[in-house]
Amino acid sequence: MKLLTRTAVTGVAVAALALAGCSTDTTNPTPSGTTNPYADLAGSLVGTGASFPDVYYQYAIDKFGELAPDLEIKYTKSGSGAGRKDFANNLNDFAGTDSLVKAGQADNPAADAFLYVPTVAAPITVPFNVSGVTSLRLSPSTLAKIFSTTITTWNDAAIQADNPGVTLPATPIVVVHRSDASGTTNNFTGFLDKAAKQDWTLGRGDTVAWAASTQAGQGNAGVADAVKKTAGAIGYVDFADALGAGLTLAAIKNKAGTFVAPSVDGATAAVEGATVKDDLSYDPLNAEGETAYPITAPTYLIVRPSYPAAKAAAIKGFLTWLLTDGQNLAADKHYAKLPTSLRIKALANVNKIAVAG
Repeated sequence: MKLLTRTAVTGVAVAALALAGCSTDTTNPTPSGTTNPYADLAGSLVGTGASFPDVYYQYAIDKFGELAPDLEIKYTKSGSGAGRKDFANNLNDFAGTDSLVKAGQADNPAADAFLYVPTVAAPITVPFNVSGVTSLRLSPSTLAKIFSTTITTWNDAAIQADNPGVTLPATPIVVVHRSDASGTTNNFTGFLDKAAKQDWTLGRGDTVAWAASTQAGQGNAGVADAVKKTAGAIGYVDFADALGAGLTLAAIKNKAGTFVAPSVDGATAAVEGATVKDDLSYDPLNAEGETAYPITAPTYLIVRPSYPAAKAAAIKGFLTWLLTDGQNLAADKHYAKLPTSLRIKALANVNKIAVAG
């Protein structure tokens, strides 16, 4: 394995700073020059965590490998909670999470032990499997009642009111949710808690107390598979996995009162209207705007403030690329890239990563 010197680490940091300061291209800032600044990166990086961004991360890691052939990066989808637990126990180099670290929570890293690096965003879709129904609209109130099991059949008056003119069967509703601690669950329940608080009583969290009549699936792919195979089912799944499984997706009523189908453009509109906090966390759920898809979720990589020299260079190089040229790959896999202003802030966080010792 080739070890990079402090000079090489500094070179990556300078590239990130140059990018952050770039103002000539406000839509897609990229490192200047024709040389490959990542060619000398070497060693290995291990990441675990959120399944929500996995399709994008696997694609991006494969593409980055063409630029840094001596650097091996592995990302394993295990759920946001599992990724943060691995990070706190020093079992990975970075963790993927769609939900935020809670101060003092068991198996979560301490507040001074990590930095948030936002990467992309995407819709959390609501797939359904109802015979004879190919189009469905759901308001937040109706969605909350369905997932809290106070609505139990597809021809319920509340669902019918959202879908005038549509013939809905008396099929029992089967709610499918995540079995693992999940940032997707956190954001989905967060939307219900924010947009339909009067009808949603289970709160917000990586796990909630789902009714005994519901079903569970492992990861986004597990929920997608269960919905596809179960008559009368409804669930919540990231956009990429939902499309990959060929699921039929509901349009959700947004804050402006418009029923919006999940799309990259809808996620982009939601992210652009979100307020970014000092730690770079942000909340695009139930965002303002006629075209905003209301169940849009952020996702982050959490990284350490310092690493040994070669690993510091590797992770700074990968994240710099992910926030620049790598953003152009997001739409290929049905994710929304970040606004330029947020990418520049994220690059500043990447530049904070120091060499240990």
